[in-house]
Amino acid sequence: MDSPGLISFPLPLATALLCGVLTMLAWRLDLGFRLANMLFSAFFGLGAFSSLLVGLRFGYGIEELIPLQRTLPLFLGPLLYLSFASLALERHDVAKIVLMHLAAPFILIGLYLLLASDLRSLDWVISASYSYYCVALFLLWRKGPDALIQARVDVTQTLSNWLLRSIGFLVFVLVLDSAIAIDFAVNKGANASILISYGTVPLILLLLATSITLPLMFSKVNAASNSTPVASTEDAEVVDRLQVLMDEQQLFLDPNITVQRLAKRLSLPARAVSSAVNRTQGTNMSQYVNEFRLAHAARLLTDTDESVAKIATQSGFIARSNFYRAFQRVYGQSPIEYRTLRKSTQKSPFDGQNPLDAR
Repeated sequence: MDSPGLISFPLPLATALLCGVLTMLAWRLDLGFRLANMLFSAFFGLGAFSSLLVGLRFGYGIEELIPLQRTLPLFLGPLLYLSFASLALERHDVAKIVLMHLAAPFILIGLYLLLASDLRSLDWVISASYSYYCVALFLLWRKGPDALIQARVDVTQTLSNWLLRSIGFLVFVLVLDSAIAIDFAVNKGANASILISYGTVPLILLLLATSITLPLMFSKVNAASNSTPVASTEDAEVVDRLQVLMDEQQLFLDPNITVQRLAKRLSLPARAVSSAVNRTQGTNMSQYVNEFRLAHAARLLTDTDESVAKIATQSGFIARSNFYRAFQRVYGQSPIEYRTLRKSTQKSPFDGQNPLDAR
């Protein structure tokens, strides 16, 4: 891949800058599942770093970065897929899927370093990876917005639209990288710099448009979600059945409860339950379940002397910090303050003396 430098300012550096902006934007989006934000940020962060390496290599002739620059793209497809797939899986399955898809590139790189004398053939493996994840993303998109069960109800359609755009992005990168790989195979990379320079132009435009429209689209969604939801009689019936289920079986005490499991108990689609809660309660499923947990925790704080940490666990919260934040938001005071106030108001005015002596 020894070839002349790119045009005066290496365009991949502009790509790296835009990917860096998108990394921060992705981190700040409220998608409903924090791990999805982390994966999206990792995808754009990796894109920024990969573009930086390409710019340094082809723009300034820094050849020492070749092994890293050649291998990092193997992670782009998995990260993009996992960003969306994490929103379509039950949470207890996510870690296993993430490990499986991210372990594969490491194994491939290890095998190449051990067995292959030339990393150039890895280009075709990368192209195969892009092809595989294009298909995987398309199959996920075919399931529709309702498949994104971990996402906020009000952003599922927007995410589905971005999923389709992500497929187009991956197809474009597949075509560009394949063209560069063919050039190296036929012309020893004589045209690689030109292909990268002019192939990066539409990529920059795409990333620029994304950095502008992404926050605008999600801000519109957030604004719409703050308006009063229109609930139907069917929605009210679903929520009434769900509340009876929660009250009688106390399923909210399970820290791993999911909308799918609740929906199965009601013999309804998961999306129907989530939408009913969103439209009638003006909240998402996570917040709805937490309301039951907090009410249960408040009773324990009043009626028992258990530690706050133990009560948080007994009420279905995994992280104590989440419990403290949620309790403060709903009750306007910390759990300890709430307990102190409630117990003090429950004391009899005659505590500590014989009621007859007070007459």
